[in-house]
Amino acid sequence: MEGLIDHLRKHKDIPEIPKSQRFVNRPELGKIFTKGALRERGRRNEKVEETVERYGYTQREVADFLGLHFTSVSRIMNQKSKMLIK
Repeated sequence: MEGLIDHLRKHKDIPEIPKSQRFVNRPELGKIFTKGALRERGRRNEKVEETVERYGYTQREVADFLGLHFTSVSRIMNQKSKMLIK
């Protein structure tokens, strides 16, 4: 099983592999968004970015879990993009 997980990690950016297979071992949202991560907005936003980019959750999934409107999550993601461009 570990060999399969390693293989999928190496190929997680290949769109031909279904998302359900690429992210088979991703952590649950409750494990990503701990109480400590939710206390501070900056830390929460970092976790939002990580959850979408690294673990392949959709912005809507993250928004629903956090009780936010999906446009709030979209704004968080866009702020990171703007910071990278500067």
